[in-house]
Amino acid sequence: MRKNWKYLLIGLSAFYLATVFTSCTSIKDEPYFKDIPDSTRARLVKDAPYQDPLIQPNDILSVIIITIDPTTSVPVNQASIMPVSASSTASPSAPSMVSGLLVDKNGNITLPILGTVKVGGLTTAQAKVAVKTEADKYYKETDVQVRYVNFSVTVIGEVTHPSTFVVPNERVSVLDAIGMAGDLTIYGRRENVMVIRDINGKKEVSRLNLNSSDIFQSPYFYLRQNDVVYVQPNKSKAIQADAEQTRIITIAASILTGLFLYLRLAPKN
Repeated sequence: MRKNWKYLLIGLSAFYLATVFTSCTSIKDEPYFKDIPDSTRARLVKDAPYQDPLIQPNDILSVIIITIDPTTSVPVNQASIMPVSASSTASPSAPSMVSGLLVDKNGNITLPILGTVKVGGLTTAQAKVAVKTEADKYYKETDVQVRYVNFSVTVIGEVTHPSTFVVPNERVSVLDAIGMAGDLTIYGRRENVMVIRDINGKKEVSRLNLNSSDIFQSPYFYLRQNDVVYVQPNKSKAIQADAEQTRIITIAASILTGLFLYLRLAPKN
């Protein structure tokens, strides 16, 4: 009987050791911008020139016209609070319904009273001038506000919270997007972050190195509407996956070994 318990304890000990040693993982410190020295002295890093994004078909805009008498511009401004189906937008992860003016395939928006205004290929600042030119035909001393409603970027891959993010500010950098996604996981390749951009119906791909401060000079540092940021997994991810599979197999084998020894050596009635 004592021998039986001895073999059972051997099996359980093997199970315990397999659990402990196969569940241990090493976590390396992966800082950004390794080329910036660790000192208290400030270092000037040249920034890439920012270019305002251009309005494209399927973008949704908020257009508000401000006049001396607010009641006179109500019919025009109401168009910006009309719901638009997300199925008409370029981003499949956008909310089901948003309020705004949909830019049609010809780059036009249609406003009550003002009629059709061409905004495609313009920045929001240029679109403001185009709308104001039409508004000044009907109102005096107007001011116009134009902004994106569905300016979105997508972050996928080895980040904490992969998702599509709708941002209120069109000046968003790749670091902002990664921050919204909860930062890279320990398995994300910081030296090889991919930015996928749609330009005139074609996909343009660029790779950024978060380990280098040269990223600030990249034309892809600032994102555009519907850009996709993809963080690739490193080799440690594959090793960890293999280790996890090995751990499960080892634990299962240890349990079966313990049960086999117990049943094999248990006294029979």
